[in-house]
Amino acid sequence: MTVLKPGRTEQRVVLSREDGIAMLTVLMLTIILTVIGIAAITTTSLDIKMAGGERIRESTVNAAEACMSSGVQIIQQTLQNGAVPGTLTAAGANPVVTAAPLESEIMGYPGFLGFSDSADPTSGAFAPNAVLTVSNYTVNMDIDRLYTQPMSGQPAGFGVPAQGAGVQIIYRIDCFAVTSVGVTPQASGRVTGVYSCVATGQSCQRKI
Repeated sequence: MTVLKPGRTEQRVVLSREDGIAMLTVLMLTIILTVIGIAAITTTSLDIKMAGGERIRESTVNAAEACMSSGVQIIQQTLQNGAVPGTLTAAGANPVVTAAPLESEIMGYPGFLGFSDSADPTSGAFAPNAVLTVSNYTVNMDIDRLYTQPMSGQPAGFGVPAQGAGVQIIYRIDCFAVTSVGVTPQASGRVTGVYSCVATGQSCQRKI
């Protein structure tokens, strides 16, 4: 029968305790590093999503702003010609316009729709005057003729004529951009501006 000396037994117990502490330390470090790694991955994913969302937002606003520019051109060309230009109603035109109500609203013909229609697809009054395609966005455009007023330097008073060199016409252009995958909307944005246009169609300036 072999009997271990007391000194060796105590040494083995101490070594066993040290091994346990070392293993516990390694385990804790592993857990800490794992948590840090998960946090880093989560933060990176959020940053990527936020950056992607910002790009989509900018693209949506840019599409709506392109619609605004197109709306100004439509107003000017219609005022100059006295009617919606044929180039806007030709096959393959972009934007695609609804000529009759659009011309009535721009020219201010009796019985024109006024500003009861909307470019917002979710509105019950949804009836865009034109639909513009910008990249993968569909942009609904609504043009409303608000009122006329004499230009600066012209005598003010009642009975301001509807058209003429000394008259400016105030329009509101409303553009609602939507991009979709299939039938599911992915992003939407809306830009509205008020423009003062010379009745002869020579120029338009944004007021709001």
